[in-house]
Amino acid sequence: MATTLISGGTVVSATGASAADVLIDGETIRAVLQPGSELLGVDLARSVDRVVDATGKYVIPGGIDAHTHMQMPFGGTEASDTFETGTRAAAWGGTTTIVDFVVQTVGQRVEDTLAAWHEKAAGNCAIDYGFHQIIGEVNDASLTALRGLEAEGVTSYKLFMAYPGVFYSDDAQILRAMQVGAETGLMTMMHAENGPAIDVLVQQLVAEGKTDPYFHGIARAWQMEEEATHRAIMLAHLTGAPLYVVHVSAKQAVAQLAAARDKGQNVFGETCPQYLYLSLEDQLGASSDEWGAFEGAKYVCSTPLRSKHEHHQDELWTALGTNDLQMVSTDHCPFCMKDQKELGRGDFSKIPNGIGGVEHRMNLLYQGVVDGHLTLERWVEITATTPARMFGMYGKKGVIQPGADADIVVYDPAGRTKLGIDETHHMNMDYSAWEGFEIAGHVDTVLSRGRVIVDADAYLGRAGDGAYVRRGLSQYLR
Repeated sequence: MATTLISGGTVVSATGASAADVLIDGETIRAVLQPGSELLGVDLARSVDRVVDATGKYVIPGGIDAHTHMQMPFGGTEASDTFETGTRAAAWGGTTTIVDFVVQTVGQRVEDTLAAWHEKAAGNCAIDYGFHQIIGEVNDASLTALRGLEAEGVTSYKLFMAYPGVFYSDDAQILRAMQVGAETGLMTMMHAENGPAIDVLVQQLVAEGKTDPYFHGIARAWQMEEEATHRAIMLAHLTGAPLYVVHVSAKQAVAQLAAARDKGQNVFGETCPQYLYLSLEDQLGASSDEWGAFEGAKYVCSTPLRSKHEHHQDELWTALGTNDLQMVSTDHCPFCMKDQKELGRGDFSKIPNGIGGVEHRMNLLYQGVVDGHLTLERWVEITATTPARMFGMYGKKGVIQPGADADIVVYDPAGRTKLGIDETHHMNMDYSAWEGFEIAGHVDTVLSRGRVIVDADAYLGRAGDGAYVRRGLSQYLR
């Protein structure tokens, strides 16, 4: 097995940063050493197969994006990134593990859907991957299947309070599923929006001729997110189930999570880069663009972007700093404008919901360090260490320590990264929601289980490099 020494860098963890060298033996980290140290009297730099010079750079755990949707069927089409293209793009951006969502809908067996996602991913992923399970039909059979998920290495499942007729679960169904979550220790993940009420607002807006993408965000008002978040928290409190609310975008929903956590409840929340940087006003479109007002479809996602005038973005950054929100994932669910987003021309409710971001999360969050929103340590914590702990991978993932998988990123704080379709864009999309962004930092080298897969702006990985990660229960449960 090949040996690698990463020398001269500053190793950053969730608890501190210090100058150190990292010795890798095969797929795992063997030692973290004082700079220039010998091991058993051996000059490491002369004895290893490869030396990675990290002088002046940060050495951090590979990023973990715990919320992606590769090849996901939605709205009459399918997410444009395959497991191959999506994980390759993730690798370019310093993410070395994803946790994707298996989709069960009405009439399907949970076991069959999990097998189908294994078939999609196996042999195609550039980086390691795990699965969450979407339960789109809560019934006796799916509840029985939930009890068997831990044995498959799947320790979290997702319910939807939105999308009636597609994924929606009513309160009685949520209660029954959460009872199983409490019994088994599985993490209940929740899309928290009041779907039936949203559908009424959608119908009213379309009837009034308000069909442009901007009205997607108007229909999915922040009150719909706050109310559903509160309801999910109450049901979790009643049942004793751990609760993780996905893609939080409204500051009022953050307040609900913070209040529950202050009372000692096992409640957690994530946000996404789009909610930190983009706004509802982006969905107004630009009349000078060939797409006109429909350009706003590029930014249609759910939960929606919020108005910059209501200061949701500032409150989300604050919540990340105070740990009222614990993580940043991407909800990577990409669709092209041509033949996909344009399905919603004339009716915003038919626009496939999703933004591509798996490639840019680590960079966008580092910009938060540069801008003073986060410390270096918090950057590592919310992008790697907490996802590993939250979803049962810590010790092997999310940390640079002996025995851990050698998933490592060498990050240059003096570098620059331009985002855009003609810049550093490797996602399978015909546009970028991040067009024109420039980040004060650069992913230089990426190692996945000891293999260098990105180096000096060259991709060295391949489909099939990634392995399935069998996850344990969350390490955050009290």
